[in-house]
Amino acid sequence: MTDWSALTDACGSAEHVPGLLDRFEADPSGVWSELMDHLCPQLDTALTAGFAALPRLAEIATGGSPKTLDWVLLAAGAIASCAPGPADPDSPLVLFPASIAVLHELTDRRLRETAGGEDYVNLLQALLSFEGVEIWDRSLDGLRTGEYEVDCPSCGVNMFVVIGQDDDDCFCCTDDCALREVQKFPLQPARAQELSALAQRLFTRAVADGQEGVARGVRYLFGRAACPDCGTGFSVAERVVAGWIP
Repeated sequence: MTDWSALTDACGSAEHVPGLLDRFEADPSGVWSELMDHLCPQLDTALTAGFAALPRLAEIATGGSPKTLDWVLLAAGAIASCAPGPADPDSPLVLFPASIAVLHELTDRRLRETAGGEDYVNLLQALLSFEGVEIWDRSLDGLRTGEYEVDCPSCGVNMFVVIGQDDDDCFCCTDDCALREVQKFPLQPARAQELSALAQRLFTRAVADGQEGVARGVRYLFGRAACPDCGTGFSVAERVVAGWIP
C-alpha cells in the first residue's frame, strides 16, 4: 500500500493526492490541469507522487469511457515520459509493469480509434513513453504544431523547420514565418523504405491507422534540410535530438 505521506508533489506532502485522483476519476477533463500541476508541473517534471500515481491512473483508465480515457492516458503518458528508462531498476516502468502494460494496451487501442491528427500525435507520444522511448516521447509534438526550432550544426544559427499541411509548406527558414515573409528552403522528405527503425515504425503505424498527414510528417521530420545561412545540409531529426542533449 502506498504511503502517500512519504511522497511529495509540487506543493509538498502528497497526502492529498488520493483525493485528487478520486476527483480526477470523476471528472478527467475538468481536473486534468490541476492534477498535472501537482504531479507533473509544466508536463516535464514528474515528482515521486506522480510516479506512484501510475497504478491508480491505470485503474481509472480501465474503467473510463472513450470520451474521458484520452485525458487519463495523456496524464499517465506525461508522467511516464519523465521517468528514468527501463534500465534503471527504480524506474516506475520497472516497478509497475502490470500497470504500464495496461496503459500501453489502452493507448494502442485508442490510436486505432482516434480520428484527429492532433489527438493522435499526443497519444502516440504517450505510447512511446510507456515503452521507455526517450526524447521522442516528447519530441513528436512538432508534428502537431507544424514547427520545430533547431540550430545549424555548422554555423549555429537558429532555424525554424516548418512541417505544414502539404509539400509546398514544408521548409526551413531563419526567421519566424508567422511574423514576416521569409526566404524558404524546401525540406527533403526521407523515402519510406529508407527510414530508420523507430521512424519506420512510426510511419507504418500512422499509415495503418489512416493518419496520412502524420505519416507524411514523419517522412519530413526524419528527412533532411539545409541551413539558409551557410548551406550546410543536416538531418532534421538529429538536430531535434541535439536540442535535448546537454
